[in-house]
Amino acid sequence: MEGTTRLAVEDPVVVEEPLHLRARSPGGDYETLGLTMRTPGEDRDLALGFLYGEGIIQGAEDVLELEVVLDPRPRHQGIDVTLREGCLGRFESRRLLVVSSACGVCGKAAVDAVTEGGLPPLSPGPVVPFDLLCTLPDRMREYQQNFERTGGIHAAALFDGAGRLEILREDVGRHNAVDKVVGARLSESRLPLADRLLLVSGRLGFEIVQKAARAGIPFVASVGAPTTLALRLAARAGMTVVGFLRDGRANVYSGGQRLRT
Repeated sequence: MEGTTRLAVEDPVVVEEPLHLRARSPGGDYETLGLTMRTPGEDRDLALGFLYGEGIIQGAEDVLELEVVLDPRPRHQGIDVTLREGCLGRFESRRLLVVSSACGVCGKAAVDAVTEGGLPPLSPGPVVPFDLLCTLPDRMREYQQNFERTGGIHAAALFDGAGRLEILREDVGRHNAVDKVVGARLSESRLPLADRLLLVSGRLGFEIVQKAARAGIPFVASVGAPTTLALRLAARAGMTVVGFLRDGRANVYSGGQRLRT
């Protein structure tokens, strides 16, 4: 509707459907690790990225079997994974720590839970010229096909130090988009992602910094704002964080040594 004029038009809307992630040890029963609302596509990468980001697996070799269950009924769609013995124990110990931290005052326990789970050391590079950094949101936007059609989907894009786009994934959940990027590289045995830059749309939350740090990404930028816990974890990991990257401007919150002006 525009003013007093009514028009009947087709308006593409982004798809959002639930995906259950179920896992088991060899010979055991499946248990649900989580339920995420996601945009269908690259579900295998999404599962691998989630498992790695949460510290449940240390590499693709920990995944013995992975089956994508694409039931026509959305509520029954899921990923069934068989993991090496001992992997599920990592999930239980980590999850209890993270959940208990929600009652904390400053969130320090949440950061401790992640760092104690083990984060790979971040590489010293890349060192990115600020002028080049400012061009990356437009480069990302060029490849956001679903965003162009719907206006309602997030993106995560991986660039090298020269600003070349290597991989981009879209999803209704910004953290899911990151999982899809990391999972794709994990399946190719290309982790850690040293000397790479991750650019995300929207807010930069704690879970995105966690996933990036686990993947060894030393430089994370966003067109939106970071959160306090995201910045605490980034400082602990030695990560560069840039927010509000748009219109030729940005806020540098940590790791300024990776920026060249």
